[in-house]
Amino acid sequence: MGRIGELDLPERLAPYAPAWMAQLAFALMCIGAAAVMRFLIDRIVPGAGAFALVYPATLIATLFGRWLAGLVTAIALLLLSWYFVIPYYGSFDLANPADGPRIAVVTLSNLLMIAIAEQFRQAVRRAATERDRQIAERDLFLEEFDHRVKNNFALVASLLDMQRRRAGDPATSDALAAALTRVESIARAHRHLYRGAASPGTVDMAAYLQELCAALSEALFLRGAITLTCDSDHAALPRDRAVSLGLILNELVTNAAKHAFEGRETGAIRVTFRAREGGWTLSVTDDGRGVPAGKSRKNGLGQRLVEAFANQAGGTIATESGPRGTTVKVELAA
Repeated sequence: MGRIGELDLPERLAPYAPAWMAQLAFALMCIGAAAVMRFLIDRIVPGAGAFALVYPATLIATLFGRWLAGLVTAIALLLLSWYFVIPYYGSFDLANPADGPRIAVVTLSNLLMIAIAEQFRQAVRRAATERDRQIAERDLFLEEFDHRVKNNFALVASLLDMQRRRAGDPATSDALAAALTRVESIARAHRHLYRGAASPGTVDMAAYLQELCAALSEALFLRGAITLTCDSDHAALPRDRAVSLGLILNELVTNAAKHAFEGRETGAIRVTFRAREGGWTLSVTDDGRGVPAGKSRKNGLGQRLVEAFANQAGGTIATESGPRGTTVKVELAA
C-alpha cells in the first residue's frame, strides 16, 4: 500500500500482455465499475449527477493505466452518460439545448484532467526511478563498506593472534588472547547488523549471543567437563548497546572459565538474556567456588572493563556470589 502511487499496470503486466492491451483492459474495468455504480445510483435518484462518475473513473484509469486508458474511459463514459442518463433517455438527442455546451465543457475538463494526471504519473515514475537508483548505489556502498570493515577486523585479529603465538611471556600471551576475543566480539556484532535485523542499525541479540557463546566455548576449550550454555530472547538492540553487552559477556565468561573452577574438573556456565518490563536483563551464572571471602577483583582490568561497558550500555551491575557459584546480572532500561 505504501507504493500504490507508483503502480503502473501496463508495466506490471508487461510479461503477459502488450502495453496497449493492458491499458484497454484496465479501461474496460473502470468503465464497468462506473456503469455499475451509475446503475445503482439511478435506482435511487434517477439522473442525478449525470457526469459525476466520469471524473474519478477517468482519473483512476489515467494514474494506473496511463493516458490511453484514461482517454478510452472518458470517451466511453461520456457517451454512455449522454445516451442513458441525459434526456432524451436512450438517445443522443438532447431535450434541453443547454446540455450540448455542458457536454462540451465536461469533455474538455476530462481531457485537461487526463493531461495533468499523465504528467503527475510520469513525475512519480521519474521520482521512483531516481529513488531506486539512489537506493541501489547506497546498498552497493554499504556492501563495499561492510566488506572493508570485515577485512579490517580480520586483519587486526590475525595480527593479535600472531603476536599471541610469538609471545614468550604467559602473561603477555593471556593479555593478547583477551584482546583478540574482544575484537572478535565487536566483529560479530558488526556482522549481525547485516542479517535482517528488525530495523536498520540494530542487532538480533538471540543470534548474536548464541554465536558469541559458541566462539567463546571453542576459544576457552569449554568442552566436556566445563560447559557453556546460552539462552536468549529475541530482541533488536542498537548496535552500540549490543557491542557493549557482547564485551561484557566476553569478560564475564572468560573470568568465570579462568577462576571459578580452580581445583575442579567439572562445571557449568549459563548465559541468559531476558526481556522484562521496561528493559532487558543479561545474566552470567556459574556453579563454581564463588569469590572467596575477603577477596575482591574490583581493581582488576576485567572488572573495570565490565563496569565501563555497562555504563556505556546504560545498565547497572549486580553480583551475587557464594559457595555454590556466582551470578552477575546487567540490568538494562529500554
